[in-house]
Amino acid sequence: MAGDSPASPVRLHVVTGKGGTGKTTVAAALALALASAGKDVLLCEVEGRQGIARLFDVDPLPYEERKIATGLGDDGVPGTVHALHIDPESALLEYLAMYYRLGRAGRALDRFGVVEFATTLAPGVRDVLLTGKVFEATKMRRKGKSTRAYDAVVLDAPPTGRIARFLGVNSELAGLAKVGPIRSQADNVMALFRSPRTAIHLVTVLEEMPVQETADGIDELREAGLPVGSVVVNMVRPQDLGPRDLAAAREGTVDAAAVAADLKSVGIEADDELVAGLLGEARDHAERRALEDSQRAVVAGLGVPVAELPRLSGGADLGGLYELAEALKEQGMA
Repeated sequence: MAGDSPASPVRLHVVTGKGGTGKTTVAAALALALASAGKDVLLCEVEGRQGIARLFDVDPLPYEERKIATGLGDDGVPGTVHALHIDPESALLEYLAMYYRLGRAGRALDRFGVVEFATTLAPGVRDVLLTGKVFEATKMRRKGKSTRAYDAVVLDAPPTGRIARFLGVNSELAGLAKVGPIRSQADNVMALFRSPRTAIHLVTVLEEMPVQETADGIDELREAGLPVGSVVVNMVRPQDLGPRDLAAAREGTVDAAAVAADLKSVGIEADDELVAGLLGEARDHAERRALEDSQRAVVAGLGVPVAELPRLSGGADLGGLYELAEALKEQGMA
């Protein structure tokens, strides 16, 4: 499993996935899992949706690191989860201040709308700024009053369809800028993203389109020389029924009288309509399970470690996130 065990060199966990697969939930759960293993973790988002704040039920995140949770700490002292909402305008101002000493002048540009114009005019500029800030977050820093040193960074990244281009934008920039701080920064960012210190995890559900997009994403990442971590299969349905019962439900051979008798034994008077409805739901479940099993076989053939997370009956609240975090930890991702 491509996790962050004591022997693992991974510091940056990039979490991507097709829309609707729950990648933000998985990124949050992974951050909690790492914190439960005693690590101090920074959870970053770059898409402007404030998904992390909603999951943890906190105020919208600013462009600064904020503590939002603590790991369970089953194995000793728990780690912490800090969160950071990265927006390109703030990242550009910080970049100008760091590399060109344009602190006050940069803020003046922001007031005139120049910063927003620059980051909107060229979408590639936005990705350079966002990935640059993620790179800065992974650097080992001395703990002090205003800075922290994180053991791991988890990035809630853009969807699978554009993850390779998002992470590879600095490679294009390095080809344009031959010398200077821009070239140096671009080279350093790509060195991190292509190194064993980074693992790119892909989130999917057991449906044909997301699984195919995951397979295509793995191929694209490998072609770009970017390190694939694990595939996380999210929202897996309960598997309480065995193959024989599933086959009977799918083929419509379940004994209706036996179902009615079982209901009556627990105090439920079942008429024909209720029993027929239950048998119909059982058939739908069995057919869904057959589809999931076929897609599970496809995922198993992708040649990467796989972790599975259950569908949360109560939704992805904070308690559910800790449940998912424990499942990821048990499967070796933390």
